[in-house]
Amino acid sequence: MKFILAKKLEMSQVFQPDGTVVPVTLLQAGPCIVTQVKTKEKDGYDAVQVGFKPVKKLNKPEAGHLKELPQFSELCEFRLSEAPAMERGAAIDATTFAVGDVIEVSGTSKGKGFQGVVKRHHFHGHPASHGHKDQQRMPGSIGAGGVQHVMKGRRMAGQMGNETVTVKNLKVMEIRDNGILAVKGAVPGARNSIIEIRTV
Repeated sequence: MKFILAKKLEMSQVFQPDGTVVPVTLLQAGPCIVTQVKTKEKDGYDAVQVGFKPVKKLNKPEAGHLKELPQFSELCEFRLSEAPAMERGAAIDATTFAVGDVIEVSGTSKGKGFQGVVKRHHFHGHPASHGHKDQQRMPGSIGAGGVQHVMKGRRMAGQMGNETVTVKNLKVMEIRDNGILAVKGAVPGARNSIIEIRTV
């Protein structure tokens, strides 16, 4: 499995040889450094932890964990199905991927704050006439009379966004200079947010 941390830059477009326009998201992929290697014998599972986004100063526990390595503000662990073949201190960059690779991208979606049921769950609301004054965007009834509490999982108003979202089956269209990947389609998160990229 190929994996890396990246920073979301902006959306753009790529022109195919036949003239087709493909929307892409530009991602600054790496460079990342392997900060820890976990094995099934020692830790109970196989994984690789990588660091991204250099920073000048860390607190003492973080600095001790990254001893003899560059200091990073972002650390992320990628679980593997087999024993990792890389060692602590190894570098990972955009050249790990190839044009045509199918990847999945995970990131934190944009926070929308407290939203009602129309925006959050796509309720269509009430009619605008026939005694529905001030009710157009209300949720309506939330349960039967026999159950004297609101059932868990009921779709209601609340916090929207700001959660981990994974988009699968994206395709690497181009690998540009300075470690920039052009990925087909949209990627979750705001501009300059940190995202995880892994092959399917």
